[in-house]
Amino acid sequence: MGQAQSDADKEVTLQHIQELYRKFANECPSGNLHLHEFKKIFGINHNSTAEESAYTENVFRSFDTNQDSMLDFMEYVAAVHLVLRGKLEDKLKWSFKVYDRDGNGCLDREEVRHVVKIINAIKKHNDPSIIGDIEDICDRIFNSVDKNNDSQISLQEFIEGCERDPWVMDQLKLDIQPCGWFIKQQQKNP
Repeated sequence: MGQAQSDADKEVTLQHIQELYRKFANECPSGNLHLHEFKKIFGINHNSTAEESAYTENVFRSFDTNQDSMLDFMEYVAAVHLVLRGKLEDKLKWSFKVYDRDGNGCLDREEVRHVVKIINAIKKHNDPSIIGDIEDICDRIFNSVDKNNDSQISLQEFIEGCERDPWVMDQLKLDIQPCGWFIKQQQKNP
């Protein structure tokens, strides 16, 4: 669910999306997708880090718009559409919603630190050579994005900062990629 479109995203066709919907109906006959099933879709298992699991739980909660601890078909459709076909601004708005843990419409330093820590842990899990000091990254993000210097990042500042500065986008990029998982599933289950 990264903000930039990857090659895997571009390979997903309407036929793939229709197949994903069919699988939802087959695998979730109750009409609801629960957290453990959602984690399975994104490859979260006993080998995953605590950060990856927590991150996926935040993503799940962001799609659970009625907050009933499950995704119904309409929530699922909206999620799939955003992930596979969403515009950059919509993905940034969604990312902001995931990061804004207290729901006050602004990101404070603690929320940004939490997100950067999780994203860095996931990146290091995938590539141990990645280095970076969390506090330095947070300082640079706030210096670049917090234009009115109120120690909070508004949605507008977040969107403008990510669009303007590729480094900021990279540091704050939600990058779980269900498209790759979906294509692998298609190849395994023709």
